[in-house]
Amino acid sequence: MSRREQDRTLEAAWAYEGRYGRLIDASDRPLFHLSPYVGWMNDPNGFSRYDGRYHLFYQYNPYSTQWNAMHWGHAVSDDLLRWEHLPCALAPDRPYDHLGCFSGSAIELHDGRHLLMYTGVQGAGRTEQGVPVMRQVQCVAVGDGIAYEKYEGNPVISGDALPAGLQRSHFRDPKVWRGEDGSYRCVVGAVDADKDGLVLLFSSKDALSWSYEGVLARNGGRFGTMWECPDLFELDGRMVLLASPQDMLVEERERLGGGALCCIGRIDGKSGAFDEEGLWAIDGGIDFYAPQTLLTPDGRRVMVAWMQNWDTTRQDLPDKRWFGQMTLPRELRVRAGRLCQWPVRELEDLRHGRVTYQDVTLEGDLVLEGIEGRCVDLTLSVRPQGSGMYRTFSLNVAEGRGCVTMLSLNPREGLLKLDRTRSGSRHMVMHVSECSVPMTGSSCDLRVILDRHSIEVFANRGAQTMTMVVPTDLAATGISFHADGELVMDVEKYILDADADGVDVR
Repeated sequence: MSRREQDRTLEAAWAYEGRYGRLIDASDRPLFHLSPYVGWMNDPNGFSRYDGRYHLFYQYNPYSTQWNAMHWGHAVSDDLLRWEHLPCALAPDRPYDHLGCFSGSAIELHDGRHLLMYTGVQGAGRTEQGVPVMRQVQCVAVGDGIAYEKYEGNPVISGDALPAGLQRSHFRDPKVWRGEDGSYRCVVGAVDADKDGLVLLFSSKDALSWSYEGVLARNGGRFGTMWECPDLFELDGRMVLLASPQDMLVEERERLGGGALCCIGRIDGKSGAFDEEGLWAIDGGIDFYAPQTLLTPDGRRVMVAWMQNWDTTRQDLPDKRWFGQMTLPRELRVRAGRLCQWPVRELEDLRHGRVTYQDVTLEGDLVLEGIEGRCVDLTLSVRPQGSGMYRTFSLNVAEGRGCVTMLSLNPREGLLKLDRTRSGSRHMVMHVSECSVPMTGSSCDLRVILDRHSIEVFANRGAQTMTMVVPTDLAATGISFHADGELVMDVEKYILDADADGVDVR
């Protein structure tokens, strides 16, 4: 492929975006969750701060709402909530990435340029049985926050850097950061000959020439096979490792309780390996995968993830030119040895129209005046009435036209359940998820964020979260409450309004 042909691949993506992205009305998109400019979106990539703005790239197929040859979409924001779409940043146009520019990360270099580090996928012939063989390699591109040039020395990490016994066809998703000494580090997912997942560590002085340091962490056959999209960072005196297991069995998924995991521990001073102290699901809902984090200028660790699940990618929104969205960015803390999440504080700038109720006695069904909508920040405090114990509490949202999505709490079992079975979906996919919620005296605090096509639940100050796509017609705006037994609740509700729709800067 000539250089001119390579340039045309990216230019074709820009032309397609310019023609069809403009046809998507802002009212068809989430209000403050990033969706693709047009076509398909999956994993967040390159979540970073550069030139005074937040940058979020993503796995992207502009030409279809189905997964295919991966590009990198690109958006920027001043507040992590209102996003401006920039032109496609990367296209599969080199021999080392002609089958796709897969997931990766970004960082500002010592010379002020913005570096993208990603996995390139290339064909490597066929087996004797005629099965196509692919190779995955790590590549970089450097730019100014808008336009990026792939490094002429790519790939910067090839399969030759791997120890014997590791598969070159499953070696991907570099997450890069800069150490206190000014050098660079990255973690990359891999698998061994038995398809057991590994997280590998690499180092570099200039982010171009990389050296293998060793195995940081091992799956050990616990959850799925490969651990995709690893992320490693320090938070509140602990090291935190995030990963997304592939191919989990039903019993593994039930045991983990979600599609992405968090390990909390320390780095062993002698071996350099991750010394795991605890492992949990990051999110107990259905639609959460491939989380990635950044550090804000004011020192907050903020995480975003793909609000979808590979097992439910047919759970699309009908008649849309786009598929996929990101979660609400979440501030992270380690509290009592667990990862806790909370909506970024910038969300409070979008709130208005406060409605509150205090000490409401609930038994049976109840609708409260002023509590409705599909772009809502809703806080609930639920507690028993007197010395009794209610059996269940339910919050019904996106209710109307025969549809409802239900969040229910069972205090005896300490379970929170999210159910979109009656949300209007026409697909036989997962619709129900459960999350263990430790409770004291049957009391529970909940914060629920609705944004047109999604629900995100934060229980007990973010110690547990649940995330789910809601494919219900936007005309269904009802919110109601139900209790089996008697309880008392406080309710606070805000309307969320971005004030200005995402800007197309092309």
